Amino acid sequence: MTADTADLTDDETGRIREQRGWYFYDFACSVYSTSVVTVFLGPYLTSVAKAAADADGFVHPLGIPVRAGSVFAYAVSVSIVVAVLLMPLAGAVADRTGRKKPLLAVAAYVGAGATAGMFFLGGDRYALGVVLLIVANASLSVSMALYNAYLPQIATPEERDAVSSRGWAFGYTSGAFVLVLNLILYTGHESFGVSESTAVRICLASAGVWWGAFTLVPLSRLRDRRVVKEGGRPGEGSVGTGWRQLMATLRDMRRHPLTLSFLLAYLIYNDGVQTVISQASIYGSEELGLDQTTLITAVLLVQILAVAGALGMGRLARTHGAKRTILASLGVWTVILAAGYFLPAKAPVWFFALAAAIGMVLGGSQALSRSLFSHLVPRGKEAEYFAAYEMSDRGLSWLGPLVFGLAYQVTGSYRDAILSLVIFFVIGFVLLARVPVRRAVAEAGNPVPDRI
Repeated sequence: MTADTADLTDDETGRIREQRGWYFYDFACSVYSTSVVTVFLGPYLTSVAKAAADADGFVHPLGIPVRAGSVFAYAVSVSIVVAVLLMPLAGAVADRTGRKKPLLAVAAYVGAGATAGMFFLGGDRYALGVVLLIVANASLSVSMALYNAYLPQIATPEERDAVSSRGWAFGYTSGAFVLVLNLILYTGHESFGVSESTAVRICLASAGVWWGAFTLVPLSRLRDRRVVKEGGRPGEGSVGTGWRQLMATLRDMRRHPLTLSFLLAYLIYNDGVQTVISQASIYGSEELGLDQTTLITAVLLVQILAVAGALGMGRLARTHGAKRTILASLGVWTVILAAGYFLPAKAPVWFFALAAAIGMVLGGSQALSRSLFSHLVPRGKEAEYFAAYEMSDRGLSWLGPLVFGLAYQVTGSYRDAILSLVIFFVIGFVLLARVPVRRAVAEAGNPVPDRI
């Protein structure tokens, strides 16, 4: 299968216009990850589940006893399973038909609608919250796989590091902006004449409205590419064909072992990144004794500095190459964890310093990983391969939290638990360093950039 050869031969003005539209999907959906998942939904859904719990602290979805405090974690896990089932299918159908944009629209608006529906989450309606979380999380994963697959079609090889970095920067900008607005409402809810619960529900729903509204921009500017099968006939787009194509994709990926080697390295070090982000608040509250205001302020600081970090590392990649820049960022992540181990308790200033360091490498390491992978994808199979990339990002993100939890269980120390995550960055560094990326790009059938 080959993509339309006109993908990257359009005039520069048209290509830049499409790139600018592409940035806005990060701008649209990142508020969900920041305000909903990172800040508000976990504690709120837990409180709703506890309101519905029996005298022993259990709720009983489908007759299964579940401790109320575990509802959020289990819902996230189920959403990952659903996403893993849907992402390869969506990617296969998108590549087979060449119609990524309608699929992106469906995934985005299902997710945005589910998020907006969280306004009705209250009382003891924890089951509603679980369903909405599963739908929103899975929809986000599917939409991101399709969104990422546009990158090699809208940017030349020399442009991809910068374009990917700008996309992440747009996302972190919107996440920080909306989080500021949400925090103003949440902390001043009495002056706005609403209860704390209502303020939280408005914050949750506003993320869905934002997601849906700004998705209109990429949908108006991105365009579908006609896909032609080998032999010159248009691809078929049925669901059955999509599943058959998925099986073919899995077989095809074995013919690109260097691409798989990069995916393995990314899976490992990105699991470390995601675990640091998800467990930092627990470390701050339980080990360092910091209050909620400090923790939320640290999240905001990460969001703001991640913008500068993504853009700055994008510039470094133009000089030193994406691979070397990512490797350097993994070294910084290792230093961050070592510093976190020695962080003094009840010292917000040092915690903010650590958050600033995380922000400076977070966006850049993610953005450059995405752009580097885009060079390793065979043409015409962008959505399918990026579905696998997104699965490695989200579908296997349980390993880091497991290591963190086991380390705490064995040692009883969150300091030892946070230090245990160093192994992900060390192994990821070694595996990535061993990937000959220039040869990997050539073997994928793509032009090799001057610097990568």
